[in-house]
Amino acid sequence: MKLDFTLDKGTEVKACLGLIVLQADETLENEFRHAIRDFDVSLFHSRIPSRPSVTKETLAQMANDMPTAAGLLPQSTAFDAIAYACTSGATVIGPSEVAAKIHSQHPGAPVTDPITAVIAACRVLQINKLGFLTPYVPEVSNAMRTLLEDNRLEIAGFGSFEQDQEKVVSRISEASTLDGIVQVGQKSDCDGVFVSCTNLRTLGILDEAEQILGKPVISSNLALIWHMLRLAGVDGRGTAPGKLFAQSLLSTSE
Repeated sequence: MKLDFTLDKGTEVKACLGLIVLQADETLENEFRHAIRDFDVSLFHSRIPSRPSVTKETLAQMANDMPTAAGLLPQSTAFDAIAYACTSGATVIGPSEVAAKIHSQHPGAPVTDPITAVIAACRVLQINKLGFLTPYVPEVSNAMRTLLEDNRLEIAGFGSFEQDQEKVVSRISEASTLDGIVQVGQKSDCDGVFVSCTNLRTLGILDEAEQILGKPVISSNLALIWHMLRLAGVDGRGTAPGKLFAQSLLSTSE
C-alpha cells in the first residue's frame, strides 16, 4: 500500500552547524554536545581521515581529503557555520586554504577552525601576552607559535606534553592538563592561557584554572564552540565554562 504524505520545512532550529572531526579525535564531540545541550541548533558531523601520529607531514595530508569530508555534510542544509576541527592541522594547512577547501562543497558558508577561533577570542578578551600549552612534538608547537606571533600575540610562557600519538593525547588526565595550565600561567607574565588540541580534555577544569590564575583560559574546543555560535548569530552566554562565555557572544567586537 502506497501512502500519501505532506512536506514541511523540516526541523526548524536557530542555526545549523557542521563539524569536520578528525578520525582519531575522541574528545571534541562530547565537549561540543555538552556545551550546546540547551541550544535550539542542529549539529552535523563528518569525519576526515587522520593518522595516529601528529607530525607536520601527517597534518598536511588532510588537505587532500578535506573537500570529500566537507561534501559528506548534508548538501541540502544551509549551514550557519562549518568548522574544520583540528588546531594543528589548520595551522599547517593554513586557515585560508581550509576555508577554500570547505567552500568548494558549501559555497558561502561561514568557516572557522580552532586556531582562527582562538585568535578571535584573544581579541575579544584583550589578550596580548599568551601562555601557551600544547600536547604536541616541538615541530608542531613551533609552527603554531609562529602563526600566533604573526597575529600579534606574544608568547609569554610555553609548556608541552610532547606527544605525537592521538590515543595518548585523548587520555591525558584533566588533572595533568590543569597542572600544566597553572604552571604555564603562574610562571609567565601573560594575560591568559591557551590550551591547544581538540583531542585534549579541558571543559571540566577551565573554571578551576581561571580561579587559580585569575585570568582567562581558552581551550581549542571552547574557542571553536564560541566562534561557531558567534558566526551563526547565536548568543550562548553562560552555557560553557570560562570568561569567554561570561559575556554576550554577539555584542563584543573583535
